[in-house]
Amino acid sequence: MWQSYVNGLLVALGLIMAIGAQNAFVLAQSLRREHHLPVAAVCVTADALLVAAGVFGLATLLAQSPLLLSIARWGGAVFLLWYGSLALRRAFSRQSLQQGEHQAVRSLRAVLLSALAVTLLNPHVYLDTVLLIGSLGAQQSVPGAYVVGAASASLLWFFTLALGAAWLAPWLARPSTWRILDLLVATMMFAVAAQLIVSG
Repeated sequence: MWQSYVNGLLVALGLIMAIGAQNAFVLAQSLRREHHLPVAAVCVTADALLVAAGVFGLATLLAQSPLLLSIARWGGAVFLLWYGSLALRRAFSRQSLQQGEHQAVRSLRAVLLSALAVTLLNPHVYLDTVLLIGSLGAQQSVPGAYVVGAASASLLWFFTLALGAAWLAPWLARPSTWRILDLLVATMMFAVAAQLIVSG
């Protein structure tokens, strides 16, 4: 059970730590202190539901087809190796988080709708949470523990951003910080890929 939980935690952390539209949106809202906690809650809830749909929907399909299971296993391993390689490449390039200009305060409804749009209209969300995390989770010995691990990663990450953005802002603006994060991402991706290849 704990191995499935840790796998879910590591894979999800590795995928959501990279600079992306969702992280940039949460950070921007947090730096402005504009409904930042509800925004984090929306992101966590959406991620958890998408991961669960991917894990339990794909788990049924994979259990019925050894061929699909093999495709998911090798496809997942290849994707993780590719994603880890991208993170390694980013680690050796210059990057930093750019925050937008200060905006007028918006209503809670407007901010939450924006958060949902940033989350659900991004095709990478479906590739990452439903297909990749879902297919990997469907192969775990305890898929439910994997889902909880992935949800825990989302909870830890988005609430860390929401609660610590003002304090983290100078740190997050440094390319060296994202270099370290990308090296961690690459390590996580390679470790899970190796486990998939070796253990099957």
